[in-house]
Amino acid sequence: MTAPPRVLLGIGGGIAAYKACELLRLLTESGCDVQPLPTDSALRFVGAATWEALSGHPVATDVWTAVPDVPHVRLGRNADLVVVAPATADLLAKAAHGRADDLLTATLLTARCPLLYAPAMHTEMWDHPATRDNVATLRRRGAIVLDPAVGRLTGADSGPGRLPEPAEIADLAQLLLARPDALPRDLAGVRVLISAGGTREPLDPVRFFGNRSSGRQGYALARVAAARGATVSVVAANVALPDPAGARMLRAGTAEQLHEAMLGAAADADVIVMAAAVADFRPRDARQHKIKKDGGDPDPVVLARNPDILTELVRSRRTGQIVVGFAAETGDAEGDVVAHGRAKLARKGCDLLVVNAVGDGRAFEVGTNEAVILAADGTSVEVTHGPKARLAAAILDAVSARLGERAG
Repeated sequence: MTAPPRVLLGIGGGIAAYKACELLRLLTESGCDVQPLPTDSALRFVGAATWEALSGHPVATDVWTAVPDVPHVRLGRNADLVVVAPATADLLAKAAHGRADDLLTATLLTARCPLLYAPAMHTEMWDHPATRDNVATLRRRGAIVLDPAVGRLTGADSGPGRLPEPAEIADLAQLLLARPDALPRDLAGVRVLISAGGTREPLDPVRFFGNRSSGRQGYALARVAAARGATVSVVAANVALPDPAGARMLRAGTAEQLHEAMLGAAADADVIVMAAAVADFRPRDARQHKIKKDGGDPDPVVLARNPDILTELVRSRRTGQIVVGFAAETGDAEGDVVAHGRAKLARKGCDLLVVNAVGDGRAFEVGTNEAVILAADGTSVEVTHGPKARLAAAILDAVSARLGERAG
């Protein structure tokens, strides 16, 4: 039997420590063996009994407990991944300067596995030059330091510094366990524009034509791109998920609104990813009042064609800009999913087309996906069934390679 992945969960002394309980639960439920490593300050927010009950492991904060085992060396050497959440300003400073004054910071020096830091602190602390320098130092050494989310902090304050959602951190942790090289900082300075979700076309004030896209794949792309250093903007169409940490968010409802938002933001982007599911048609004359069920046959609904956003993005792209499209296919008598994808790639003219089979619980409204990434040069990459973050990483691998070719 294969041993479960061994994850060390460092918990800093901030109010967001309570969210790490949910992160621990998500990691253990996914099959990880999680050892909590709280600091003394963290235990002032969440007690040792909680961490021990959730993990099944005893908790210590100093290097003097179980001395014969040399715990900081044993834990660091055996870990497959270290996640620090919340990573306070103090913890980031200690890690950047190699301090080792408790079990967690000493273990950080012995670990040779991927290190994932999820910062949480007040906005002024995150923006301080000392913190920025410490983050840059850790990233330069190969650690993954996420950008914090924007939102409510302690008291009435709000701004950058909120801990990313536990599910978001857990997704990235699972990605690193599957692919330790999945989050290189290869997109630093690259501006990435992503559409996510599904458009809704009103029939009347109550009803609409729509699709089953949840936005999960687009948001996974945003999370992974931000973790790889990109400046990320997301146009979200009817997505009921927490915003990806570190992304600039724009909203759209209909295909025409998505069209306007994407074309408006595209000029400043280096990479455009059209992951949203866009309705091809809309009711030509949306009713101003609810259509009543009066016993007679309903009037026919006359459809009008929506703009082809991907085609327009390709036609208007500037030199060097990379455009990625998505194709949700089912296959039919005229060809399988990949054959339809190749035909669409030729029609649209984008650089990459991500083709995935849909239906029967696949792709839409689930946390997993599989796809074939088709390139304009005729190459392709098959991504087998797995978490959507893994497909996002494969897509961004292909994007990064093409950015490198064009820069060269």
